[in-house]
This record gives sequence, structure tokens and C-alpha cells, in this order.
Amino acid sequence: MQPIQRVAIVGAGNMGSGIAQKTAQEEFDVQMVDREQQWVDRGQGIIRDFLSEAVERRIFSPAQVEAIQGRITGVVGVENTASDTDLVIEAVFEDFDIKTAVFNTLDKACGPDTILASNTSSLSVNALAEATGRADRFVGLHFFYHPAKNRLVEVIPAESSSPETVEKVVQYCKMLGKVVIVCADRPGFVVNRFFVPWLNEACLLLEEGVATAAQIDAAACKAFRIGLGPFGLMNLTGPPIALHSTDYLSEQLHTPRYNGAQNLRDLIDANEHWSIEGEESYSDAQFATISERLYGVVFGVAAQIVDEGVCSMEDVDRGAKVGLRWARGPFELMNKVGVAASCRMAQSYADLAAESDPSRAWNVPNFFIEQGDEDWSFSTVDTSIDNGIATVTINRPEAMNALNETVISQLGVALDKVNANDSVHTIVLDGAGKAFVAGADVKFFVDKIRADAIPDIVEFTTNGHIVLNKLESSSKTTVALTTGLALGGGLELALACDYRIGTRRTQFRFPETSIGIYPGLGGSQRPARISGIPAARWAVLAGNFMDATTAADLGLLTHLVDVSGVNACVSQLAKSGKPDDKYPGRPAHPDSAVASFACSFFADENMADLMSGACPTGFDAEDKNVSRQLKSLSRTAPHALMMASSLIDECANTDLAQGLQLELDGLTEIFSTADSLEGLSALIEGRRPTYTNS
Repeated sequence: MQPIQRVAIVGAGNMGSGIAQKTAQEEFDVQMVDREQQWVDRGQGIIRDFLSEAVERRIFSPAQVEAIQGRITGVVGVENTASDTDLVIEAVFEDFDIKTAVFNTLDKACGPDTILASNTSSLSVNALAEATGRADRFVGLHFFYHPAKNRLVEVIPAESSSPETVEKVVQYCKMLGKVVIVCADRPGFVVNRFFVPWLNEACLLLEEGVATAAQIDAAACKAFRIGLGPFGLMNLTGPPIALHSTDYLSEQLHTPRYNGAQNLRDLIDANEHWSIEGEESYSDAQFATISERLYGVVFGVAAQIVDEGVCSMEDVDRGAKVGLRWARGPFELMNKVGVAASCRMAQSYADLAAESDPSRAWNVPNFFIEQGDEDWSFSTVDTSIDNGIATVTINRPEAMNALNETVISQLGVALDKVNANDSVHTIVLDGAGKAFVAGADVKFFVDKIRADAIPDIVEFTTNGHIVLNKLESSSKTTVALTTGLALGGGLELALACDYRIGTRRTQFRFPETSIGIYPGLGGSQRPARISGIPAARWAVLAGNFMDATTAADLGLLTHLVDVSGVNACVSQLAKSGKPDDKYPGRPAHPDSAVASFACSFFADENMADLMSGACPTGFDAEDKNVSRQLKSLSRTAPHALMMASSLIDECANTDLAQGLQLELDGLTEIFSTADSLEGLSALIEGRRPTYTNS
């Protein structure tokens, strides 16, 4: 399957220009199409202003911005869209007739293999597909504002969409670093289905005089642990959008409760925004009413989404956490509130909805009622098998796939199943969103240290070793898709695999010594056995950031490919099988600048000086590379640095199993130090730690 490479965006407004910008950032060639030059120019201006701000914030360099803008070609006239375009995303006004007119023109202009997509937040994808002339090569896409920042995208296949079309579009979205929810074509799809009624219910609470807008916002922020309440959000996105969305859902779902509140209509008629200034404090009674009403609509609708098969409860929660930046998704909130209490709130809301029109009763799904007060359980690890390749995905993108007890447990179960499956010859380990795995859950360590429960840390890490050994000892070919960020425990997980595929977005780092501990999931052992002891010291002791090229030079990344070449690389590795020598004990490119420096600077004869903070003989402390290493080492926790160095040295005297056991044996000692609590706490608190070597 050829991946999408050439993309066109029709509509150069805020959404269209944002999608074009994000696509160009990921090194796709992009056409930005609109009906007049002035609108194309406006879109280019929006992108230029956004990127200028990014330069000021040091997100991009001027050279990177120039390259991004250079990949975007302005096109006047939909009919002039290049015929060899792989994917065209329509992002015009949310009007069915306008969109279908665009698709009619695109169907004539584009080649037979071009996929068409609509960036719609509400319209029927099935109806749009029928109007395109190529219903099998059409999908709905729902990007969230701002498309260059918000990591969520909903992919909505039409009933007619071919599996290859869906697969290609999902792959394109993942190449943008998006968290992808594939959902059925129902009004509101996933996020808007519960979010829009939530906004309208806040309006009804205000209309009923329960509290002021400021009080409702404050109560909502507390109940949902969010930074901006419903009225603040409507002011930000525009009240007309809220009214259009809620009226649409009311019509499509035959739910009069969703009819836009009269105060919302009056506000729009007056061309005003909500007044959210004033006293934010509220009484206990007000909070109870506000929170229960807002909880009720969210809980009930979330359950409806799952009951209708739109998506899983895990995806509902991901949509809330990634797309809306809620601290918890609806089902996680139900666990916190209590499932039985949550069901009661949903039923109370359903009763209110039935008052509007008893003939259109709003029902709480049976599976919700039957759950009783048992917590919902969630899957954080997904497995799919295709032609002998099992893809195991850690799906916790809101936490950058950080390893916690649940993930470790579910990953172990998933690996047991695929290892036992005779039809599987290759295991691919992936992470949802922009990260592979961003380490372990640091809060877990802090909580356990403060509770004097270090044995729990040892047990967690021991279980982690057991899981990683399922990869290490697997008879299957094992591949880690480290196409994003892999830190600490995430990098250790990847190193247990036979191969690691990376792209230009790949970033590796062992941050442990700088946060008061040492890498305890094989990080003191596998890097040295792959790249040699000096290179491992450079990576682990100094905690150097490694871009894709650096990681490939050291051999920690085995395959560096273009973003579009990842699937082809997986296929090739699946055919070639397990490596002849997984642990060569030397850098892949020893003559590269980074490998050469690492091996000379961190040579055995220099370690006494480096561990004491001195510059080794023969090196200039003012040299940029040298000073950077000395500075990094000076910011580590002394005890952690000493233990990590000793463990790396043991690689010369032990086999892998013995070395890993030494890691486990030292855990109680390292986590009992005051510096470990200081370093881990400082990371959570966003400050620089102060170490006392205690």
C-alpha cells in the first residue's frame, strides 16, 4: 500500500490553513486551494503569523519556517487541484450543498486514485460520500481547533469507504502525530456528541437562575478539573457555533432537550458574548445542582455513544482528554464519582429531557444501569493482527503512553497472547499519538517513596523486567516503532526489541541520573551491549538528548527511514527475521562525530576525573561538547551517577540476565535516598532539583 504523500486542502480559512500548516510541518507537499487569490493569500498570512509566533517562542527556527512555507503551494480554483494528489481534504463552510459542489468539481479534477475527505464536525458522512462520485474513496475527518496544536482527530468512515482508504487516511493522521479515533457516522461523532449538550445545559442552568455564568463556569471547572468553563469556552470559539451545533444535534437525534437555549439565541441576536466577570463563589447547594446536571448529560450521552457502537469507552475518554484537555474522560469521571451515582445523575437528566417531549424519551443504556457500582475497567493496550504481524499499541496518549501498573500488566497479557499465536511471526510495538513511551509514571514513584512503600516500586520494576523479557526471549521478530519520543522506561522497552525503527521525529533520552535515580528496566545494560560501554556512559550518565541521526549512529536506532517508509520497513524486517547479532557492543557508525567523541571522552581512563567533576586530561573544558557534558554531569544526583556508572561497568563482567538482576538488586538503595525523592518531585513540580548526596 502506497502511503499518502501529496495533499491538498480546499478552504484557506482558519481550519483549512491550520490543516495545511500541520501537514507541511510533517514534510508533506501541500496545495492550499481556495476560489479567489485573496483567500489563498489570507490563508498564507494566517500561517505566516502563526509560524512567526512559533519562532519567537523558539518552537521553530527561521530556516524551519522557511521550509514549511516552501512546501505549501497556493492554488486558485478547486478545478485546478493537481490530478495526482493522493488526498484532498475539504475544509469549507459547514453547509451540505456547498461541500457537495466542491466534491463534484474535485471528482472531475482529481485522478481515479485520489481520496476525498471532508473536515466536518456534524454533517452526515454517509450522505456526503454518496454525493462525491467516489464513495469508496471518501472519509469524514474532524480536526479540532487549532489543527496545528490540538492532537485529536476523528476519522469517520462512510459505510461505502474501502478498508484501504480508511487505512491510508489513518496512517496520514498518525504521520501528523495525531491521536486518532475511528468512529461510526452518528450526529456529533464522539466529542461533540457529549460536549455540545454540556454547553447547552450550562445555558439552561443560567436561564433557570440556578447561578450566574461566572459561578457556573467556576463550578464546572472544579467538577471537571478544567481550566475554562462552558461560557468561557463559548466566548472563545463563538456562541453562534455552539447554537448551530446544538440545534443540529437536536434535529438529527430528535432530542428537544438539545434545542439551543433562548438566552443563547438572544445573546447571538444582540451580537454579544457571555458576561463571565463577577463573583465566582457558589454555595454547596449551587455546586451540587450544577455539577449533577452537567455530569448527568455527559455521563448519559457518553454511555449512549458506546451503546450505539460509535466507539469504545476508552476512545470517548481519549476524546475528552486529548481534544478537550479534560483531566479525566467521562467514564473515568464516573469511576471517581461512583458508577451507581453517575447512573442516577444520567437518569435525572433523562427525566428532564423527557419532560420536553415524552414521545422522544431520552434513555439511559441498559449496560450502564446493569453496571451497578462496579468501576469501569479500561484497556490501555490494543492488539491487531494482519498477515502474521501483530501490532501491540500502548494507547494512553493523554499521558504520552507512560508506563504504570495497568499498562505493564496489560502489555504482559498482550505479549503472552501474541507469543503463543503460531500465526504471528512478527510483533510490532507502537505508541498512540506523538510519543512512543515517555518513560514510567513518575507520580507513582513519588507517592510510594512518601508512603514508605519502596517494596511496591521494586515489585513494579520486577514486573516490568518480566514483561520486557517476553520481548527479549520471544521467538518472533520484535520491532519497536520509535517514531516519536522515547524516554527512560520507554526507551528501555524499545531496546528489548530486536529492531527499532525511527524517523526524523525520533528523540531518545535517559533522564534518570538527573532526576535522582538510575535506569532500572535494562537501561544500564542493553545500551552498553548494543553500543559499547563508553557510548552507553555518554547516553546514560550524562542523559544526552539523542535525535534520530545520533541514535542511529550509536546503534540504539537500528533503522532510520522517511516517515512514509515506516510500513515498508516493517514489512522488510518481518521477511528478514531476527538479527544475527542484537548486541554488537560497538556504535553502528563509530567514525561519526557523536560516536567518536563519546568513545574518547567517556573512555575508561577518563572516568575517575569525570566522576569527580574534573575535565579529563587532553580535553579543553571550554570546548562546546566538553563543557556540555561536564555541565550535564554536574546536574546529576551523585549517588545515582555512581550507581549507574557501576552498573554499566558490570556489562564487561556479566551476561545480560546477571546485569539485569544487579539493576533490580540496587532499587531499594537508590529509592531510599533523599535525592531520589527530590529529583522525582522536582520533575513533577517543574523545577531544578537540589541534591545533597543523601
